[in-house]
Amino acid sequence: MIIMKKILVAEDSSVIQNLTKKILTLQNFQITSVKNGEQVLQKLDEESFDLILMDINMPVMDGIECTKKVRNLSDEAKKNIPIVAITGNARNYTMEEFLANGINDFIPKPLNFDQLVEKVRKYTS
Repeated sequence: MIIMKKILVAEDSSVIQNLTKKILTLQNFQITSVKNGEQVLQKLDEESFDLILMDINMPVMDGIECTKKVRNLSDEAKKNIPIVAITGNARNYTMEEFLANGINDFIPKPLNFDQLVEKVRKYTS
């Protein structure tokens, strides 16, 4: 039996959410999608994930704020989940800033799906 890795996709764009879900489902990942940081925290309350793909610019709670809250969770496994930022504003952030905020890596928008699959595999293998 193949154990599917569970990915939480936090992205307010339905188009990107759907494309990401399609691509990663074809790669045998189990995808859960939410539209903002608050929903990420709600989902983490209910279940565990192997990776979070986190859009930086989301309504209600952005990806940076959400990542900080994830890193402060009391559950050791959940607070150490790898988080890969998805951002259209990669130029506005340095890798050091991402790391300082608890983000492990990032993928710039527009998404390159080969890069997406490669990063997801890197953090879930």
